Amino acid sequence: MSKAKLEYIWLDGYFPTQNMRSKTKVEDDFSGKLEDCPIWSFDGSSTKQAEGGSSDCLLKPVAIYPDPARKNGYLVMAEVLNADGTPHKTNSRATIDADNDEDFWFGFEQEYFIMDTKTQLPLGFPVGGYPGPQGMYYCSVGGRNTHGRKLVERHADLCIEAGLNFEGINQEVASGQWEFQLFAKGAKKAGDEIWVARYLLDRLTEEYGYYIEYHPKPVKGDWNGSGMHANFSNTLLRTAGSKDIYDRVCEAFRPVTKEHIAVYGEFNDQRLTGDHETASINDFSYGVSDRGASIRIPIITVEKGYKGWLEDRRPASNADPYKVAARIIETVKTADVKVEAKF
Repeated sequence: MSKAKLEYIWLDGYFPTQNMRSKTKVEDDFSGKLEDCPIWSFDGSSTKQAEGGSSDCLLKPVAIYPDPARKNGYLVMAEVLNADGTPHKTNSRATIDADNDEDFWFGFEQEYFIMDTKTQLPLGFPVGGYPGPQGMYYCSVGGRNTHGRKLVERHADLCIEAGLNFEGINQEVASGQWEFQLFAKGAKKAGDEIWVARYLLDRLTEEYGYYIEYHPKPVKGDWNGSGMHANFSNTLLRTAGSKDIYDRVCEAFRPVTKEHIAVYGEFNDQRLTGDHETASINDFSYGVSDRGASIRIPIITVEKGYKGWLEDRRPASNADPYKVAARIIETVKTADVKVEAKF
């Protein structure tokens, strides 16, 4: 009789930044199919999701991937439900509009710093000082400016082996700062894959004496912060063929700037200052190829006759992709209605 290790992964109840939790369920003769993953439970009183007197919360499997690091292992992304089967208030995945989920495509660019557990500093930072100024680290090659490549390459391999739609990696502008990219057709799927990729990255650091810092501005000073840029499209944006429609979609974001910032990550005010390739957290702007704007219209979109996608550059590296996607869908839907009424 073969046994499989099912690693259930979920988000806890800490606010405003949730943490990943996981535990292993061993199943006999497991098929490897999502529909055969049983609903499981956990102690919500230990994760700020329930009181001790009624502590059971449920884990509903929503996505499954082979675990490349464990024999007969699977990674099971799960939503948290109340004991009666309704979505828990911390279940942000359940807030994504089901009617528009698959029409929206998302490509997330996840930035992060690799931190040394001994020094509590990013890789390449000397104790009691600073490395050379940022700039030479971006997409660098060689031991002088490149730090953490072995871990980053292994993480990429694990994500690909797990079946995630992993699209690339690069070192970012600060020492020890990296980025990976994932794309998915469907907002929920995109969120699932970012969380599973984060899980694989965090688990891998246990072998190196490192940890991952998702804080959007962990190093104060003249350094870029870390974001999770959200590239998004729907049928409207992919087929618009009109600058006016793109302008109208972008303008739909202006009156709900605060609503977006509210779910774009904790401490984001330390990153969105108007400097270091960011727009101010208090402003809203958009422009073609403008990395200092709130929303960038990629040049490829323009060259294809305004048929493509937009990039919201405001989400922080610690943002929840489910919340980001849900908010973007809500805003674009509003613009879509206005556009259809005009044309």
